[in-house]
Amino acid sequence: MIGRIIKLLIFLAVLGLIGLIGYAYSGLMHPQTREITRPVELDVD
Repeated sequence: MIGRIIKLLIFLAVLGLIGLIGYAYSGLMHPQTREITRPVELDVD
């Protein structure tokens, strides 16, 4: 009984991992990018 539950949990974990990898490779998980410019003051004295 306990062995079946452990096997089921391992199976679900592996299935979830495969789903996550597939989702990541599908291109739907991409970071939002934007350009940020900040002025820099250099004290060269």
